[in-house]
Amino acid sequence: MYQVSVRQHFDAAHYLRGYGGKCEALHGHRFEVVVSVEARKLNEIGIAFDFVELKKYIGEVLKRFDHVCLNDIKPFGKINPSSENIAATIYKELKKRLSGVVISQVEVWESPESRVTYTP
Repeated sequence: MYQVSVRQHFDAAHYLRGYGGKCEALHGHRFEVVVSVEARKLNEIGIAFDFVELKKYIGEVLKRFDHVCLNDIKPFGKINPSSENIAATIYKELKKRLSGVVISQVEVWESPESRVTYTP
């Protein structure tokens, strides 16, 4: 089994409805996102999954999150834009775009010390 991972980021604001603490106020993060995919075999030139292709797909998903208030975009008008929900949303959107590999996990870091890992 091969695991290929790519890290990208986006900058966004959000607030957590019903949180009851300082994160209930509008604030921002540089969200780091790490997506890992698995492949059982290598292609004819010895690659499990092309980094460039994976970066492209992740970039397509993340561009709508960049420099916005996440609460103002789907699906976060109805669910809180927590790191947990962000990770699951990224997974769902990437799954539609990727074929031939399994997305093994999506990590969302909202600070250098705090991350969520979504494993389908």
